[in-house]
Amino acid sequence: MDIELLQGPQIAPHIEDLAHLRITVFREFPYLYDGSLDYEAEYLGTYVRSADSLCVLVRDEGRVVGASTALPLADETVEFQQPFLSAGWDPARIFYCAESVVLPAWRGRGLGVRFFAEREAHARKLGRFDWCAFCAVQRPADHPRRPADYQPLDAFWARRGYRHHPELHTQYHWRDLDETEESAKPMSFWLKELT
Repeated sequence: MDIELLQGPQIAPHIEDLAHLRITVFREFPYLYDGSLDYEAEYLGTYVRSADSLCVLVRDEGRVVGASTALPLADETVEFQQPFLSAGWDPARIFYCAESVVLPAWRGRGLGVRFFAEREAHARKLGRFDWCAFCAVQRPADHPRRPADYQPLDAFWARRGYRHHPELHTQYHWRDLDETEESAKPMSFWLKELT
């Protein structure tokens, strides 16, 4: 596997591959995302426009099989900043870790750990952040599409030093696989203090 670190405009040539990867992986529980290439291109454009963003791109024999992105929270949309602003946090001091997506055949090879390490190292290198944060969808334990063998990632995130902050929560809208229209999905944030 080859791992490449990209920043800002360097991400632009890879948007289509990233979009396909995100759509594929986020179809799985708990996201159940029925995405479109147009939406993905718009979403990923935020990372292209941020000079301090990061994309950790993983290829195997030229094929994109995994990726992780991050950027200063102040460069994200107001939607992402609002839970922090409402709770009195300064978005300028927070580095936002977005998705970590890996195709199933490449999981279990340490990429998740590498993604967190690279994003945190990038935030430290930038030198103006006190916290790293990410958000995760909150699905009920009895959700009808929850696989019997589903394992939440909470323990993995806790081992990376992240703590759940349920008081920092929001809703994002997308269409689930079995929906005809977008609906609100509850999301909550996890944070790690950078030392």
